[in-house]
Amino acid sequence: MHGRDDEWTDLMRSANAGDGVAYHRLLKSVTPVLRAGARRGLARAGQPPDQAEDIVQDILLAVHLKRQTWDTEAPFAPWLFAIARNKLIDALRRRGRRIFVNIDDFAEVIPSEPPAETLPQAEIADHLAGLPPRQRDVLQSIAVQSESIKATASKLSMSEGAVRVALHRGLASLAAKLRRD
Repeated sequence: MHGRDDEWTDLMRSANAGDGVAYHRLLKSVTPVLRAGARRGLARAGQPPDQAEDIVQDILLAVHLKRQTWDTEAPFAPWLFAIARNKLIDALRRRGRRIFVNIDDFAEVIPSEPPAETLPQAEIADHLAGLPPRQRDVLQSIAVQSESIKATASKLSMSEGAVRVALHRGLASLAAKLRRD
């Protein structure tokens, strides 16, 4: 590793001094190492390794944009690997915790028809009728008519925050009423 690090450090020094050929050789040399590291990091996080190329491109772009910040007296590899680690973490955070499952494995258990309503429409209307008007209107729009918070806010001339508050309060009131019944 020490020989490779020394070579990369020399190439980066030359690249920062304006040697385009050295910069090209450096990028060509580090790319397979970065790709392997990105694949390992994705696999450890339970993510598909086919996303590694996007991460490698993010790393190379960051190296290009920040290359003048590298301390020419320091070895290049630790600086590069710090960028690579941070870009991998950023990519994993953007993706969130996702588990990829082949849907064909569940073809037998996925219902072919949508499930029937749990409550008849008239019973839902009766439950909503006992709520304050704003809460009732918000619940009717979002829960029954499947409208978004933004559309509901626009329709009812409310802010999105007020819609969220009314939705939360309406659901809490409705849950308390159903527990009593």
